[in-house]
Amino acid sequence: MTATELSFYDRISDALANPEGQLAIAAGARAKHMNRASAMAEFPNMEITRERARHIRARTLSQLDYFLAQFADNVESLGGHVFWAKDAKECNRYINEIARAQDVQLVAKAKSMLTEEISLNESLQASGINVVETDLGEFIVQLSGDKPSHIIAPILHMTRQQVGNVFKEKLNVPFSDDPATLNAVVRAHMREIFLKADMGISGVNFGVAESGALCLVTNEGNGRLISTTPRIHVAVMGMERLVPTLVDLSTMLQLLARSATGQKLSVYSNVLCGPRRENESDGPEELHIVILDNGRSQILGTSLAEILYCIRCGACLNACPVFHSIGGHAYGSVYSGPVGSVLSPLLFGDSWNLLPHASTLCGACKEVCPVDIDLPGLLLKLRAKESEKGESPLWMRLGQWIYAVTTCNPILFGLALRTGQLISRILANEGWFTKLPGPLQGWSAQRDFPALAQSSFRQMWDKSSKG
Repeated sequence: MTATELSFYDRISDALANPEGQLAIAAGARAKHMNRASAMAEFPNMEITRERARHIRARTLSQLDYFLAQFADNVESLGGHVFWAKDAKECNRYINEIARAQDVQLVAKAKSMLTEEISLNESLQASGINVVETDLGEFIVQLSGDKPSHIIAPILHMTRQQVGNVFKEKLNVPFSDDPATLNAVVRAHMREIFLKADMGISGVNFGVAESGALCLVTNEGNGRLISTTPRIHVAVMGMERLVPTLVDLSTMLQLLARSATGQKLSVYSNVLCGPRRENESDGPEELHIVILDNGRSQILGTSLAEILYCIRCGACLNACPVFHSIGGHAYGSVYSGPVGSVLSPLLFGDSWNLLPHASTLCGACKEVCPVDIDLPGLLLKLRAKESEKGESPLWMRLGQWIYAVTTCNPILFGLALRTGQLISRILANEGWFTKLPGPLQGWSAQRDFPALAQSSFRQMWDKSSKG
């Protein structure tokens, strides 16, 4: 994955210049955040379960080699095939080889951020294979030639009127902005896709090491259809997405749906064990599980390995005030929000090093994380790493040096304080600066900057003491 042509700041400017999209994103994210809060408030022993989930993730990653080997052995004992992919290229090549060998013409695909990460759709389409996204949101994204803006709600940035226009143009149906009508259009369209598809492709929410089972979680049932109707099922799993036991899986599922959508449990929680047996009426003839590294092994064992605890619920995006303002597209990465600001630089390299700065460090993301990842702490570590490289702009490094020298010298600090108060008195408008100079104008382009108080606490203290 590479950075988009626009810079991060250009993408932010585009997002802020789209008030309709901003309203859709903020309303959708806040609604999910409130639903999560309600679901968690009704959940007894939530903090105990959250602590248990964090322990499960920590234990799994600390013994990942053992659990991966156990999982792979159990998958193969059930009749499945396991392929270990070092990177996106190996993963895409393997799936393309299966498709060519089996004369696959049509692929029905369930929602998967991991396949977005490796651009699997583009790879298959380049080989002449038709790929259809069967998740409603992902299908709309595909029709419109867009990209997902949220790891759980791909079209969070779109209004129902926009969706109606996409259907009218791409599916040649009458315009409607009624959700029930739009859903009916997609349902009718998808039936033929499910019946004709030669291959179904999915991600994996969790792999269960002790049994070799896969867990796919959806609210639409498409995950169940693409994993049972086509003759071949390919599941692409990030190497960290394991739980040791079914009991551990039940803990994760209690938190996943509540954190993601505010449900007690997702509508469809599918646990799949191998391909179809002789006495079974449905299921794939072949099951292939691709276990993908793509940079994850380089994160293990580092001070940032905690990011691999993530179960992709999207709660941190819904809680983040920055995400509310700029939406997922501004990040330029398949992984947006606080989790994406940590994960993207680690997986995709230095091109994404600005993302850790897209945070207020307010701590809302950590507060809602179902496995209690210290996202603000990880963001600060990434900022520190960039600072240590000396790649910050000259004005910022010079400003930090001046600040450090000034605050360590009482005389200089007092002089700077009085100068700032004088400038505020002359230039501020009713206590606010509406436009800052030079590189600082990035702040005032979208919000005002508070003027310096005319009396500091120390000055007020000295005055009251003398009085």
